[in-house]
Amino acid sequence: MIKIEYPEYQPKIKEEDNKEVIFDEVRRRWVVLTPEEWVRQNFLQYLIRVRKYPASLIAVEKEIKLGELKKRFDIVVHDRNTKPWMIVECKEMSVPLNRSVLDQALRYNITLQVPYLVITNGKFCMATAIENNELKEMDELPEL
Repeated sequence: MIKIEYPEYQPKIKEEDNKEVIFDEVRRRWVVLTPEEWVRQNFLQYLIRVRKYPASLIAVEKEIKLGELKKRFDIVVHDRNTKPWMIVECKEMSVPLNRSVLDQALRYNITLQVPYLVITNGKFCMATAIENNELKEMDELPEL
């Protein structure tokens, strides 16, 4: 497991239609602030401010097709050639990082074919490299 040191972050939060919403700087729009969204927004800040991944190479909550099913990934980081490079699956803090969370990212990877998978619940993070169809746990996120 990787312990994440989040940067100082002052999110824009407001109330709209009796719901708290947070401004997503990557999507450039307001989204409902759920426990999972809180994790996603903080992890985005970590990727951009700490890991220095360019925001322009990050996609958030986009639809993909898995056979006949339509699913939405949390975060996909693209490489500098705009090819999908890393899937990040976010869960709220109360959800343990286990095989079922990793399996969800692996299902998305059937379509996206990335070399790196990351799962996080905000407190902890697990990064995995896929090499020769084998999963190798990593001690830190890869350099982009």
